[in-house]
Amino acid sequence: MQVVPLFINGKFVQSKTQNFRDVVNPATQEVLAKVPFATKDEVDAAVSAASEAFKTWKKTPIGARARIFLKYQQLIRENIKDLAKTLTAEQGKTLADAEGDVFRGLEVVEHASSIGNLQLGDFANNVANAVDTYSILQPLGVCAGITPFNFPAMIPLWMFPMAIVTGNTFVLKPSEQDPMVTMRLVELAHEAGIPPGVLNVVHGGEEVVNAICDHPVIKAISFVGSTRVGTHVYNRALASGKRAQCMMGAKNHAIVMPDANKEQTLNNLLGAAFGAAGQRCMALSVAILVGNSKDWIPELVSKSKTLKVSSGTDANVDVGPLVSKDALKRVTGFIDKGTNEGADLLLDGRDVKVVGFENGNFVGPTIFSNVKPGMSIYDQEIFGPVLCLMFADNLDQAIEMINANPNGNGTAIFTQSGAAARKFQEDIDVGQVGINVPIPVPVPMFSFTGSRASKLGDLGPYGKQVIAFYTQTKTVTARFFDDNTVSTGVNTTISLK
Repeated sequence: MQVVPLFINGKFVQSKTQNFRDVVNPATQEVLAKVPFATKDEVDAAVSAASEAFKTWKKTPIGARARIFLKYQQLIRENIKDLAKTLTAEQGKTLADAEGDVFRGLEVVEHASSIGNLQLGDFANNVANAVDTYSILQPLGVCAGITPFNFPAMIPLWMFPMAIVTGNTFVLKPSEQDPMVTMRLVELAHEAGIPPGVLNVVHGGEEVVNAICDHPVIKAISFVGSTRVGTHVYNRALASGKRAQCMMGAKNHAIVMPDANKEQTLNNLLGAAFGAAGQRCMALSVAILVGNSKDWIPELVSKSKTLKVSSGTDANVDVGPLVSKDALKRVTGFIDKGTNEGADLLLDGRDVKVVGFENGNFVGPTIFSNVKPGMSIYDQEIFGPVLCLMFADNLDQAIEMINANPNGNGTAIFTQSGAAARKFQEDIDVGQVGINVPIPVPVPMFSFTGSRASKLGDLGPYGKQVIAFYTQTKTVTARFFDDNTVSTGVNTTISLK
């Protein structure tokens, strides 16, 4: 049985722990590997390696750092199909979606290669007589990342490339449910030239998370995952004086206006609600049908029935399995609650059977109508292929419904009206907005900008904001005197002359 290693100071090492968890193929229940829950000494060793490496890495020329990530993006491209196969085996998403997972992370690696244009300070000449003031963006030190199961390639690639390219060193804790593709990405990063100690990996659960939050050497933590854990990480990290950014749970809504292109809108709704089996923090889990767009419900249900549910390795599959038996139990439990609490179940995916994969964690596309606040399926994040339908008389009412929800990760509107779209983007209180785009995750030049209960911390991952997160600004005021400078005597004021 393969045991997933730790990665400390440039070497793959076997943990000395006695605590392991199985990595399970969610379509077959085959045990693929065992992942260790690192000991406190192993976490300390990873942090110590990162701290020692920081002494030289922070002084590495910015061009040399950029060239490593140019090489790294090339290696990811060359291995993208094999990475996707590993990802599908341990996480369950379709091969096409797995390639997309890797590719969206690859885009951030490409952006990291532009660090020479990103990590620029400011300069002002002659702010006073022969005095210049300038700012420089310097790395913080040892940083850490805690990543979720649903994007085991993309989200680690959101984190450690941007932290490392800005001159920091890094300790990564991947999800213990699917760490194998992450470890392969780490191996490629080492092959690309990231020096020993600059990138380290430890595995584990709550104890390792707490050790990262409490460690006095770690300066900043980036987290993506559930609201419960993210809130814990944020508060514990801040209590020990760290910076923290936590991207957390969501309940993403789409408004469907009657003037929207029906075919495109229905296709987008289904893709965003049921893709990745609904296991996306940016999944569209609620559609608000405005006016006559409610007449499209029969076609929405009919299209949903055509989606193929199977193993992610099957040809033309649309919906793969949920990541675990616990996830399966959670999602089917929510469907039970939806029916018990009075929502209309238009399409039930609980009893889907997949020939050849009878032990898989499958839930088919599920649609509820007449969903209302106060119902569990609306108030909580299901993280499964469940779409809730609500109704509004007009755009204003639909916007009010979304703004009343505490989450603010992503939202979308489907319309052909520029006026409606502009009103929506101005009045909606959500961090990421799509206009005829169902999952508006920004490209890496812009920052991920979830808001309200979906985010803790002022600065998001990647884009311009993450440069500020992973650096500290140092402002220098300088004056040099030559031999002909006439002394003006002692100046006891705070002004520069």
